[in-house]
Amino acid sequence: MPSFDYDLFVIGAGSGGVRASRMSESFGARVAVAEAYRAGGTCVIRGCVPKKLLVYAAQYRDAFAEAVGFGWESASPSFSWRHLIESKDAEVSRLEQVYQRLLDTAGVQLISGLARLVDRNTVEVNGRCFTARYILLATGSWPRMPDIPGRDLAISSNEAFGLAALPRHVLIVGGGYIAVEFACIFHGLGARVTLMHRGVELLRGFDADIAKHLREMLVAKGIGVVLQKEVHAITKDRYGLIASLKDAGESIACDTVMFATGRVPQTGSLGLAAAGVALDSYGAVLVDEYSRSSVENIFAVGDVTNRVQLTPVAIREGSAVANTLFNNRPTRVDHRNVPSAVFSLPPVGTVGDTEAEAIARYGQVEVYQSRFRPLKAALSQSADMVYIKLIVDSASNRVVGAHMVGPDAPEVIQGIGIAVSAGLTKRQFDDTVGIHPTVAEEFVTLKMKEIRRAP
Repeated sequence: MPSFDYDLFVIGAGSGGVRASRMSESFGARVAVAEAYRAGGTCVIRGCVPKKLLVYAAQYRDAFAEAVGFGWESASPSFSWRHLIESKDAEVSRLEQVYQRLLDTAGVQLISGLARLVDRNTVEVNGRCFTARYILLATGSWPRMPDIPGRDLAISSNEAFGLAALPRHVLIVGGGYIAVEFACIFHGLGARVTLMHRGVELLRGFDADIAKHLREMLVAKGIGVVLQKEVHAITKDRYGLIASLKDAGESIACDTVMFATGRVPQTGSLGLAAAGVALDSYGAVLVDEYSRSSVENIFAVGDVTNRVQLTPVAIREGSAVANTLFNNRPTRVDHRNVPSAVFSLPPVGTVGDTEAEAIARYGQVEVYQSRFRPLKAALSQSADMVYIKLIVDSASNRVVGAHMVGPDAPEVIQGIGIAVSAGLTKRQFDDTVGIHPTVAEEFVTLKMKEIRRAP
């Protein structure tokens, strides 16, 4: 057997890479991790964790207003963007140190620097070469910015976490979950927000009824939603920025333009061609069901594979690689029925098939849905409406999709996700006693159904 410096060399100290590293080391492997930025990866440093903290902050404006309906005297609270960002930065730094300690405690060597492949068994970092029996790519993804004039005047989600001041009027371009979440964050903190998307509806890939309902709630809150239009240039004058729209002869004046138009796998600087690693047309590493690339000893997990861009999925994939390589347990990850959330205001929770996916897969489905005003709104006078939807395969009576927009939707769907993954039936949902009064009980009390079939 050839002699290598390490059994496993991981490029990227994000959630997937760290999980694979720690588990592999626990199975007796010699492991090193190279990280070009900060331990923790996108999720911890400039993704889901800091974003969720900003979402929490954005909830308070409505909470102060709604409290009046419950007998609290009206107040005029003030908000400090600087204080919020400083507090967020402190928590991110703490978590970064936690990740570093986890690697150190596990015996994994953390190497700071940009890594690239020299060949299928050799990685270069800061001019120094390391050899490894296996290599794991876990470099995540990066915000996609459009190639238009003036794009250097715009920001992505990366820069949004560290703005010097809260924008007065922000134009957010994009219709996915990141665009929607930041629209709610900035609006909740007091900025004027325009959300622009080139498509006919927000949240492509989500259930159509969920997307429609959420858009209606955003508009009711005062967020401007502009569909089927695109920005084709950005200019600057003494008052701020001007975003010119494509094929419309229109423009929008604002002080901040943020692009949230998707993310691309970070593979450009890895030297993958030298090792013969195959990529798809988006630059993602092509892998099999065991996360193995086209090169037998090189694996990839997380966003860099462009399968399911969610932190828990990257963690599960990293764990599977460790078990496959060093624990004599070849492990595949099931990417179906993965629960997910949009931390908008109100939030979205979803698991399983959309209605369109279910009809395509099963031919005929039963749809149960409810749209209602939550109990809290009776006194708070909130305009928010809850929407929930269950999709059932007519032939088997299995619940194959569950979707919700409303308070605590991500928390509710986490539990429903277990039921959908376990293949429970609508009858078993009906046999479950609800907790009253809650929004979640609606999932076990839905009675009215509609039959939907493939055309």
